[in-house]
Amino acid sequence: MSFTVHSRFFEPPAVSQKEILRYAGCKGAERKLLGLVEECMREVENKLSYRVCYCRLPVSIQESQVDFGAFSCCSSSLAKNLSGCNEAVLFAATVGIELDRMIERYSRLSPAKAVIFDAIGAERIESLCDVFCHSFAEEENALAIPRFSPGYGDLPLADQKNIFAVLGCEKRIGLVLNDSLLMSPSKSVTAIVGLKEKNKE
Repeated sequence: MSFTVHSRFFEPPAVSQKEILRYAGCKGAERKLLGLVEECMREVENKLSYRVCYCRLPVSIQESQVDFGAFSCCSSSLAKNLSGCNEAVLFAATVGIELDRMIERYSRLSPAKAVIFDAIGAERIESLCDVFCHSFAEEENALAIPRFSPGYGDLPLADQKNIFAVLGCEKRIGLVLNDSLLMSPSKSVTAIVGLKEKNKE
């Protein structure tokens, strides 16, 4: 069974300094620290790309077995997450490889900046996922439930392979899965988002 896979580029989402500091493990927001965040953002802002590939799939659930037509998986956590959904969006998102390079470079030159760049990457990819899920739900006049990724609950990380096979991530957005099931670029996400009709919520 084949499904149509789409690719989209997004404008940079709004930046949350509070989230960057949280990802960096910083409880305070001292002026010097905020200055470092702003400095790092200026250095990286033109080096990021916000790319998503996705497809819409049917959902059929039998106890802990979840069938998407294109593939199936066994996960009671995912089955519970998708309860009441007849469709789902399978997507992969990335902000590109430049952050990985900068984190590696600054891990030698300035560990503090490396930590901030890593936190920026976490905030940027989460923001991209939020923007994509919100915009897709608005366009389809649907309710998108919280996304669910391989490695959550009892959904095996090995199911990344199914997602990559369906979406063709490397060809579409330059996202690669290695033999250890790690993604490159590292600031990337794959996820399943259940869809409900708004009047059935």
